[in-house]
Amino acid sequence: MSTSAPTSGPQELRRRLGVVDAVVIGLGSMIGAGVFAALAPAAGAAGSGLLVGLGLAGAVAYCNATSSARLAARYPQSGGTYVYGRERLGEFWGYLAGWGFVVGKTASCAAMALTVGSYVWPGQAHAVAAATVVVLTGVNYVGVQKAAWLTRGIVAVVLAVLAAVVVGCLFGGDVDTGRWAVGADTGFHGVLQAAGLLFFAFAGYARIATLGEEVRDPQRTIPRAIPLALGITLVVYAAVALAVLAVLGPVRLAHAGAPLADAVRAAGSPGLAPVVRVGAAVAALGSLLALILGVSRTTLAMARDRHLPHRLAAVHPRFGVPHRAELAVGAVVAAVAAVGDLRGAIGFSSFGVLAYYAVANASAWTLTSAEGRPPRVVPVVGAAGCLVLALALPAASVLWGAVVLAVGAAAYGVRRALARRSG
Repeated sequence: MSTSAPTSGPQELRRRLGVVDAVVIGLGSMIGAGVFAALAPAAGAAGSGLLVGLGLAGAVAYCNATSSARLAARYPQSGGTYVYGRERLGEFWGYLAGWGFVVGKTASCAAMALTVGSYVWPGQAHAVAAATVVVLTGVNYVGVQKAAWLTRGIVAVVLAVLAAVVVGCLFGGDVDTGRWAVGADTGFHGVLQAAGLLFFAFAGYARIATLGEEVRDPQRTIPRAIPLALGITLVVYAAVALAVLAVLGPVRLAHAGAPLADAVRAAGSPGLAPVVRVGAAVAALGSLLALILGVSRTTLAMARDRHLPHRLAAVHPRFGVPHRAELAVGAVVAAVAAVGDLRGAIGFSSFGVLAYYAVANASAWTLTSAEGRPPRVVPVVGAAGCLVLALALPAASVLWGAVVLAVGAAAYGVRRALARRSG
């Protein structure tokens, strides 16, 4: 059966995205507000070991991306690890992965919206955040191809701004490459915590897998797009981290309110600071646009299986998108953004996403050679890395993340019990 032909069922999506579109959507998710905001708390945790934490986060992300790519090629459906866990490990594990993703990434959507608000109009950050969610939900509603074209423009702007930051820092004043050295202030737990916080910025490649039902020739497109997007992102993040560290050093970076803007000022390029602020707002818009896409597709998949209200499984007959799921996700995110806290969302989202990828790696372990199984070491390192980084996050993030997963598991048990009684 061909996977490249458009689908036409009432609850099926159309395959419109090629490799370039898929890579751009992944880049729009990863090269977003994380690089503008996550470096400071990561430096506070790891000190001069920030680059080690970045490398560790990238290594875990690579394992997760490889496992996800092999699974997405095998199961080119909306839902990502929700589908993989269900098919390879059983219904409960798929449900738990989907639950962690939807809840964690809803918080992440709110964080991205609040980042836009804090840069555009700090005095009215919550109102701007809510309005931004409404606008981007409308963009997604009219079709994934339009969202992909908008994401291309956003990625181009953000990459240009980050390139200006790197050049401005490395060729400005007060540059000291000795600040890259790992010193005595680095601790093992701090590096792990920094890696967990930085993982928040890498997790966007999941968006490619969750759009599996809208990708042309998914067996070929997805395994190419995911590692390509991740590789580009890792190079960009490493360049930015090296440039900022060379100017600020780990201590000043840890206390920076706007790390990249502070770095270009310190490097003698204060005129770049307003450009960086605009770039941060645009980056957050790109992340938010892609996040809403991913969360709505996982919501669609869970609604099809009636783990969420089945009415959310509808696909718009004209635009070919899960319009009810997108509207529901947009409404919840707008409400959270109107009252939520930016920093608290990062750790909470990281915990949920790391749990999600632990299930993805466990699912990839069960693949056979004929099914495209990755090297055995990849899912082992990926799953272990996810669990270690999740537990190394700040205590509040671990506590609330565990509570949310427990609530989801309890809801699943209650629903199954009621189904057995009624059946």
